[in-house]
Amino acid sequence: MQPGSYNEESIMKFLLELHRHLNDDKITLIWDGLPSHRSRAMQAFVKSQRHWLVVERLPAYAPDLNPVEQVWGNLKGGELANLCPDTIGEAEEIVDEGLCRNRKRHQARLRLPPALRPQAVAAVRAVLHEGL
Repeated sequence: MQPGSYNEESIMKFLLELHRHLNDDKITLIWDGLPSHRSRAMQAFVKSQRHWLVVERLPAYAPDLNPVEQVWGNLKGGELANLCPDTIGEAEEIVDEGLCRNRKRHQARLRLPPALRPQAVAAVRAVLHEGL
């Protein structure tokens, strides 16, 4: 994670670091339509890294293909709203509390098929741990 927001340059830097971290293994990204994912600079970067980087793009509006969005949206509207944690550990603890709240009280609101709930929870945790 880094202070501030991610832009094309920081995303490219992160991807190169991730590639090194994974011992130069190939990586497949599943990306949404974030403008920095579609920019000319990013397209040129992805094209130059095709030997190890594959990008699959989600359709413009596809929550059914990306169920973690429902979990993430629920957390951002609750526990993470206006949150300014001092550490990633503090943020992770608060997210875990929110995930427990969702499991106990609001599973129906998430509208995730039961078989997808564990994957969605794991994806949110991975985002926090890996800083994606």
